[in-house]
Amino acid sequence: MRVVVIGTGYVGLVSGTCFSEFGHQVVCVDKDSDKITSLNNGEIPIYEPGLDTLIARNVAAGRLEFVTDLAAAMKTAEIVFIAVGTPSRRGEGQADLQYVFAAAEEVADYIDRYMVVVTKSTVPVGTGEKVNERIANKNPKADFDVVSNPEFLREGAAIDDFMHPDRIVVGVKSDRAKVVMKELYRPLYLNETPILFTTLESSELIKYASNAFLATKIGFINEMADLCEHVGADVQDVAKGMGLDGRIGSKFLNAGPGYGGSCFPKDTIALLHTTEEFGGTNRIVKAVVESNNYRKSVMADKVINLCNGSVEGLKIAVLGLTFKPNTDDMRDSPALDIIPILQKGGANICAYDPEGMEEAAKLLNKIKYVTNMYDTMDDADVLLIITEWNQFRALNFEEVKKRMNTARLVDLRNIYGRNNPVPIGVDYVGIGR
Repeated sequence: MRVVVIGTGYVGLVSGTCFSEFGHQVVCVDKDSDKITSLNNGEIPIYEPGLDTLIARNVAAGRLEFVTDLAAAMKTAEIVFIAVGTPSRRGEGQADLQYVFAAAEEVADYIDRYMVVVTKSTVPVGTGEKVNERIANKNPKADFDVVSNPEFLREGAAIDDFMHPDRIVVGVKSDRAKVVMKELYRPLYLNETPILFTTLESSELIKYASNAFLATKIGFINEMADLCEHVGADVQDVAKGMGLDGRIGSKFLNAGPGYGGSCFPKDTIALLHTTEEFGGTNRIVKAVVESNNYRKSVMADKVINLCNGSVEGLKIAVLGLTFKPNTDDMRDSPALDIIPILQKGGANICAYDPEGMEEAAKLLNKIKYVTNMYDTMDDADVLLIITEWNQFRALNFEEVKKRMNTARLVDLRNIYGRNNPVPIGVDYVGIGR
């Protein structure tokens, strides 16, 4: 099939590349000429394991192109994906749909045969109908269907998630559009991947409901971790005992500093606004958002308490800045809240992250960045692990103790302890123990 993807952000770039890997002819379009030039030069704007190799292979095979000219791309297109950003409106929390609507109206100009227009961006309930109205108003003669096809990609594992998804959700209004979407996903259909066809509204809500539920699991286990610290229980045992119940499952039950990233913070708040627009209140999701916001200050307090109530003048070595490993994404990372609290308390920060330091430098001030994780520890008073990159799982603690003024470790991801204990001489604090 001939596919156009509008937007070369995380969702658009991964989706377009994977569709080309299926054998489809894909053109990715973006107004940012510098980004398109970089992509055509083999420079990938995001860090996602395996994506660079996949792009190079499909560009070389002639199945994947990057352009700025939507009109040219649309000449032979059978299906067009809108995969532009839907950031939260500043100060409001509602999803900003201006880029979705702008893309839809631009697409309308080039519909001169039957076309399927797919919203891949995460959008509130009712957006599909609004896209339909805008295209119809701009081009009353257009023969098209609007489809909702939300993404469920985990940053750091997006390629595998696209190629081996738990399910594909497609909101359609016609059998004609359903046939097109079945053909598009035929490689996965042949592998017996579940494909759920729903209404536009159900498809749009499934995305938000899924992310809100996963965020709820994270918020719940984090609050259980706090209780474990008071009663002498171990949150990892509690999580394992819960996860063995098939009705609950073990995923997203890892206690830590709270969720971040491009999806959970934005989507939970957007779901609250959607509920309020229809006169309702989602008390559970509201509590999850409040709990997650509060959690960041609690994590900073762990460091301060280990230092007898003050970090004034102390050097804190920070390992991990991104919201999760295997990505350079700093959006709503716990580090963005924890580090400023420590700085306000008078601490000096030296940090290392395998992929996120360039982005972190745009968001965090007065931090020293180093290119070797052990260099953060020179004359440090506390070592703080915020993100669980694999290379942090086997620290040489003799080197740690030799470099630090005081060997104190605050482990916000429970990398150590239990089956991976720290040696004698290291003052250790984890989560939920």
